[in-house]
Amino acid sequence: MAHEAAATRASAGARPRVYLAGPDIFFRDSAKIYDTLKALCAQHGLEGVEPSDGGLGSGFSGSDDEKARCIYEGNVALIRETDGVIANLMDFRGLEPDSGTVFEVGYAVALGKPVVVYGVAEGSYASRVSASLDCETDALGTVRERGSGMMVEGLGQPLNLMLACSTHVEKTAEQAVARLAAVLAGARPGQA
Repeated sequence: MAHEAAATRASAGARPRVYLAGPDIFFRDSAKIYDTLKALCAQHGLEGVEPSDGGLGSGFSGSDDEKARCIYEGNVALIRETDGVIANLMDFRGLEPDSGTVFEVGYAVALGKPVVVYGVAEGSYASRVSASLDCETDALGTVRERGSGMMVEGLGQPLNLMLACSTHVEKTAEQAVARLAAVLAGARPGQA
């Protein structure tokens, strides 16, 4: 699906377009972050597409609900129009990635688009949770939060398994861009 669209775009002389997901928009230097990501994409023959404000413009006078709807619709349209997604899944306001970014990753996966993520902290998700919360291992070897008894997802994955199993995980943004460029170019698994 996305591979074929990217190949068609490339044969027409256009670079494959990739959506740049992540909480980067919230940082004061977001313009610089996107410029850097777009430059990395260009170095690998891709066109980086940053999230949209939905075409609101400075004269928008609607309600916050209308503004939110425009931003949502603008970004899902961009994801549909691009060939793949590069997502920053850094811990955001806690031990998990930004929920909006996680939605965008899931949406792209559901559309059959390749997704490569970066920014994931070292180690397994369970080890990071255990280092931050009071946890214990029960008699069956399951890690649980001591106070609530709630299981901490194990299986040695760097993220929740739904993210880890549906994406390619790379350490850096540059590695993520290179990996997605290889995937879109049709490289077999293990070659990227």
